[in-house]
Amino acid sequence: MILAPHPQLPAELAYPLVRRAVDDALLEDLGQAGDLTSQATLPPSATARAVMNVRQHGVISGLALAEAAFAQIGAGLQFVAHVADGDVVAPGQDIATISGNARLLMSAERVALNFLCHLSGIATFTKRFVDEIDGTGAKICCTRKTTPGLRAFEKYAVKCGGGSNHRFGLDDAILIKDNHIAVAGGVKQAVLAAKAFAGHLTSIEVEVDTLDQFGEALDAGATAVLLDNMTPKQLREAVHRAKGAARLEASGGINLESVRKVAETGVEFISTSQITMAATPLDIGLDINIQE
Repeated sequence: MILAPHPQLPAELAYPLVRRAVDDALLEDLGQAGDLTSQATLPPSATARAVMNVRQHGVISGLALAEAAFAQIGAGLQFVAHVADGDVVAPGQDIATISGNARLLMSAERVALNFLCHLSGIATFTKRFVDEIDGTGAKICCTRKTTPGLRAFEKYAVKCGGGSNHRFGLDDAILIKDNHIAVAGGVKQAVLAAKAFAGHLTSIEVEVDTLDQFGEALDAGATAVLLDNMTPKQLREAVHRAKGAARLEASGGINLESVRKVAETGVEFISTSQITMAATPLDIGLDINIQE
């Protein structure tokens, strides 16, 4: 019996990470004296209602960070989301409403939008890659090429866009790169050393850029092989040789124009730094209305 693929559950952010990142961002923006403009122009008791609105098609990511920005600026604001992370949105669509103290609202606005626009841009760009390879069975993965301090959130955004996460850091998997191979003395030596060192739950992947190296990786028993900068013809040959003995990942210079051809070779994973490093922020605005 062939089982249907299990549906992917939505990604989730750990709140301590959200709280710390938002605190840092608010402190960066408020400095020592706070929001001088709002203090100078708005009465302390003034209230307002604001609506977050998207100006282009995209995928939403980062609502928890936006909500936390308005919550952590101080008591007195209510945040109501009208969509969820991972939702596809259209130009003109309202995605959240914020109401309460006007000073607090204005002071948290930029931090909330910075997180939301940036992460939604990554989710949107990821979805373009995912849609491009629809039906091939391959998965789009991010890399460790992320903005320092924002890796957990950018990888979360990739998941919101339908992509998959590669390792989060140097400590959650072994990925033997070309420089490791050079120092270790070869692919086989590096993989065997890693197998002797690793615990039974630690995956071992090795990067190769020739089919000869690929053969060494298979013979040494690598869990996964990263096929770097190979042509579609070479990728198909690697898939044929592997016969399921190792999980295969393609990487290196892959973009929206080439990703479909790569996916059609039969590799299981396609990793690209573009989805985190080249994504344009989604255009989201906040319009405010003064309340009586």
